[in-house]
Amino acid sequence: MTWIMRRFRPEQVRELVLIGLILVLIAFFSTQIQGYFSARTFNRISASVAVIAVVAVGQTLVILTRNIDLSVGSIVGFTAYIVGTLLSQDNSIHPLATVLLAIILGMLLGSLNGVLVAYARIPSIIVTLGTLAIYRTILVEISGANSVLTNELPQWLVDLPRLNVISFGDLDIRFLFTLAVAVVIIFQLVASYLPWGRRLYAIGSNPDAARVAGFPAQRIIFMAFVICGGLAGLAGFMFLARFGNITVVAGQGLELQSVAAAVVGGASTNGGIGSPVGSFFGAVLIDLIDNSLIRWLAISEFWRDALLGLLILLAVAIDTVIMNRLRLIWARADMDSTTHGEPPAQKGGTGYAA
Repeated sequence: MTWIMRRFRPEQVRELVLIGLILVLIAFFSTQIQGYFSARTFNRISASVAVIAVVAVGQTLVILTRNIDLSVGSIVGFTAYIVGTLLSQDNSIHPLATVLLAIILGMLLGSLNGVLVAYARIPSIIVTLGTLAIYRTILVEISGANSVLTNELPQWLVDLPRLNVISFGDLDIRFLFTLAVAVVIIFQLVASYLPWGRRLYAIGSNPDAARVAGFPAQRIIFMAFVICGGLAGLAGFMFLARFGNITVVAGQGLELQSVAAAVVGGASTNGGIGSPVGSFFGAVLIDLIDNSLIRWLAISEFWRDALLGLLILLAVAIDTVIMNRLRLIWARADMDSTTHGEPPAQKGGTGYAA
């Protein structure tokens, strides 16, 4: 037990348990669903995980600062529709310019949330609940009830979801999934090693102490919302590439999925705890259950939303009851080891401020 405490932090233990749970569910569904172990199953789950994971990473950055962004679903839908409309009108737009346009558009929408939360000091749940409705309403008005159709989009975008990066026999690692994994890795490194990322944890863990230490809390929180918006914009591009046909309800429900992925992955609603990697595994767990239950029980969309709500409640309860006790045990172990002249447990980048 002492060795485990020296090697792992409570949040890392939670991520390991989450991975174990994913493996158990895969084993269970493989006994219930014929042909479950197939490339088709992996491709279906990885395609939907890619979008949710990118949004969840941005959501995690915001949650670390004791805030929440409920507008991400609307930002995904807004950017998917606007970028899709532009591409349908001009197929010659360069792919890189298309991605940058989606990210910049998302950052602009996220910056409004950041200004109102960080500088106007309006509670984030109120701000983003309002912008969720505002962005969706603007989209409905400018769309004129028209949809983006796949046959109007450039061929490179239509082919993008089937673009393979690596193949292992029948198993293909698609580009969109690889892009999502790259986003997770990049922001895990940012959160773990860059000063800005470490300050996210400090602000969420103890805002007053961070302020006394001279951290520019308002600017950091503002940038968290801007980056969250930018990642939602990138997810909007991925959503467009995956589905092609985009209506004004595109991205609806992603706000709940992103919050669920972040919280199930270990992010604390009290701020200062969580990681992009944990949110990725949370997204995998949620999408694994979602896709598998559809094939196994053919449950309705309403029950799927109820299941997400249940997962959020369970994750918050686990964090409040179990994880808080684990953190107390680990803290006592650190104190005891320090008292006896032993090096304290290594503090990783999953929930502790530097």
